[in-house]
Order: sequence, then C-alpha cells, then structure tokens
Amino acid sequence: MEFMDLINMLARWGHLLFGMTWIGLLYYFNFIQGGYFKSATPEGLADGKAKLAPAALWWFRWGAMFTFLTGLVLLVSVHHLKVMNDYIIVGATMGTLMFLNVWLIIWPNQKIALGMVEGDAATAGAKALLASRTNTLFSAPMAFFMLAGPHYAGYGMGVGSMAMWITLAIVGVLEVNAVVGKQGPMTTVRGVIVSSLVLTLIIVGILAFM
Repeated sequence: MEFMDLINMLARWGHLLFGMTWIGLLYYFNFIQGGYFKSATPEGLADGKAKLAPAALWWFRWGAMFTFLTGLVLLVSVHHLKVMNDYIIVGATMGTLMFLNVWLIIWPNQKIALGMVEGDAATAGAKALLASRTNTLFSAPMAFFMLAGPHYAGYGMGVGSMAMWITLAIVGVLEVNAVVGKQGPMTTVRGVIVSSLVLTLIIVGILAFM
C-alpha cells in the first residue's frame, strides 16, 4: 500500500508540474505571442517563427503528453479506490480533448503555419488558432472539475447522472466546433477569457443543481 501511495503521490506531483507547463504555454500563445506576432516587425516576426515558436511548441506538446499520461495513472488510482464521480469524468474528458487538440490539430497545423512543412499557411494557422482558443475555453472549467473531483464533490457524488451527460454533450458540441466551426466570441483575448469563465459557471451550475 505504501508503494502505491508513493506512485499516486508522484503522479499527482507530475500531473501538476506538467499541467502548469502545458497550460502556462497555452496562455502564453493565446494572450502574449499572438498579439506580438501581429505587431512585430518583419524581422522580429521571422525570427520568432523560426526560433521562439518551435521551441515553445516543443515544451507545449510534451507538457500536454505527460499531463495526459500522469492523468491516466491518477484515473486508474481513482477507479481502484472507487471514488470516481461526475466531476472527475467531465474534467478528465475535457483534459483528454485538449490533449488530442494539441497533437492532432494544433501541432500539425502550426508546423505548416510556421513554414516547417509545406502547406497552406493561412488555412493551417486558422485551424490551429481555433483549436487553441477552444483549449483556452476549456481550461478554466477543466481545472475546476479536476479540483472539485476529490474536494468539492466529496466521495459521495454519484457517477453517470443526467447532468453529467448534458454537460458532456455541451463539451462535445464545443469540440466539434473546434474542428469545423468558427471562433465566435473567442476572436479576442478578452472574449476567450470571458467565454471560459461563463462556460465554467454554466456547466458547474448544471452539475451542482440539476
């Protein structure tokens, strides 16, 4: 038991460290780098795309990978201890979608947008931006649910409630939009921050009061 407790603690520690790296860089890309690239001189933009962005994307995608892997270890532990609840399921689902967005949409399209591989840079950049904005949208509620799972909900909350399925349906629609939709109110930094906080209030309200 002591060995498993140690593994669990190391997974939690790693999940936090890798998560801070991943989400910190997500906010950097959306709140700082994007604005700089729009106002940079041609020389600064070229240097940023050639050196800064690829280096940041390396840490970004591998931070996402190891956040996901340590999260899987924690999910196995939670399932083993029989303390799974709706908050954990919703949070883990959002985190998994964010991870998939990084590796299947953002990174492949950023390689094209940055000129690392051939392709339509404008189209690829728009696809990467929408997925990145969606991950930013998901970030606040995902963090709330991951914290609420073992703390706010307690271990008495059930699994598979109607509220959970409604919440997952909302998340699914937003993810479909990330693949084939539009930015909508997430066009601006302020818009995506407000959207993320509003989404948190909506889906927390659904889970807490339905």
